[in-house]
Amino acid sequence: MLINPEALAADLPRLEQIEKASMRLVTQAMLNFREEAAQIYQNEQDKAQDIGEDITREALDRLGVSKVDQRLFGKMDYKRARYVFHPDYAIRQALFVDSKAEDGALNVARIQIAQTSMRVRQLRDGKALDIPGMMPTVIPAGGEFLLTTTVFVKYHYQTIAAEKSRLTSITVAALPNGMLQDIYNPDEFHSIWVVGPDAPTLGEKFRTRLSFPRLSALAAWRVQRIPLAPDEFAWAE
Repeated sequence: MLINPEALAADLPRLEQIEKASMRLVTQAMLNFREEAAQIYQNEQDKAQDIGEDITREALDRLGVSKVDQRLFGKMDYKRARYVFHPDYAIRQALFVDSKAEDGALNVARIQIAQTSMRVRQLRDGKALDIPGMMPTVIPAGGEFLLTTTVFVKYHYQTIAAEKSRLTSITVAALPNGMLQDIYNPDEFHSIWVVGPDAPTLGEKFRTRLSFPRLSALAAWRVQRIPLAPDEFAWAE
């Protein structure tokens, strides 16, 4: 009944199907919680990034998912080992969801290399970079194998006063598993990345930015923009 995640390297359409189902899960959780999210941003006096992290965890916990009894590690706000059920198969998954919050910058999300199983192939200062992601495409845990799936939730807000902000919209983006490298980022000239905010001359660790327009151009469903209520949300297919 359970398929081996490693076998998905030879069945990329099924891998895309699993990631799309996971994207629907996270998007629905955030859509359900958008009114509370706006109220929390309006009333909370914490940092906008910290507020976003709390909202992501609460939204997903409220919706709930199946669970595999396995602890996950990594630099992500929400980590859950779970089952994905489909009429034709089931699979164990390591679902990672991370929160981003930024005043402005609607079209990108800052990504640490420890938050992706893809290689980052891009041009920087005219030079080709090919940096391997630090997450495995499949995670061995407790004698089982879990498919790595990574989703980012970006909170767009406006600063209205010291330690006060107003949420304006939410973007959910599904980063492809590294097995999909040749589809989404085969080389530095065909890239979903833009130059990151790190400063190598200062010894800062490598970071990059995920481009929502570039990712959406390859698969529109991988980027969903959720407006605040009462505006209606429409799934991008």
